Amino acid sequence: MAVIYVVEDDVNIQEIEAIALKNSGHTVYTFDDASHFYRRLEEKMPDLAIVDIMLPDDDGYEIVRKVRNNPSTKKLPVIMVTAKTSEIDMVRGLDIGADDYIKKPFSVIEFITRVKAVLRRTMEQTENKFMTIGDIFLDDERHVAYVSNEPVELTYKEYELLKLLMRNAGIVMTREMIMQRVWDTEFEGESRTVDMHIKTLRKKLGDSSSHIKTVRNVGYVME
Repeated sequence: MAVIYVVEDDVNIQEIEAIALKNSGHTVYTFDDASHFYRRLEEKMPDLAIVDIMLPDDDGYEIVRKVRNNPSTKKLPVIMVTAKTSEIDMVRGLDIGADDYIKKPFSVIEFITRVKAVLRRTMEQTENKFMTIGDIFLDDERHVAYVSNEPVELTYKEYELLKLLMRNAGIVMTREMIMQRVWDTEFEGESRTVDMHIKTLRKKLGDSSSHIKTVRNVGYVME
């Protein structure tokens, strides 16, 4: 499951959170203050951080601010946990980059449900950004394609075409569907444009182009 860091100086609440997370199958590391949390972040990046607002050194707001301003941690999902219950506090936490905000006291069921929701959302986003089929790897976050770990220079439309086929692997995409999604047009007379781009894309992918299959008189499918 996930690796989760819990930053909470109240021993009782820290223990409740840690036990609940461990019982859900997660690996948990606990910290009493921000400084120890920062040091651990440099060694290993977790899948999620759960941060109390009131801490002996940096408060939760400052932690989120530093996490979001650091390129190596800015994508880290963070849930803030606090006894502050005003709407202003909640809005402030979300505005500076927290992914969710849990008010004390909370039930264990609510706590785990919110954790699951953030992890699921994060995993879905990650899956959409990175795709692999055979030796082809697509990094949509950096807009780069690789074949056998070597970057492949693609035009914008070639890249979008490859991304569409990979995202819909196993599904036959008609020429009309491809025209609509990549070129934002449904004009059937332009379908030859798709064939030409498939041809150049296959050439650039080399042997890995075998994953792109032609469905006669219909379109293409990525297998």
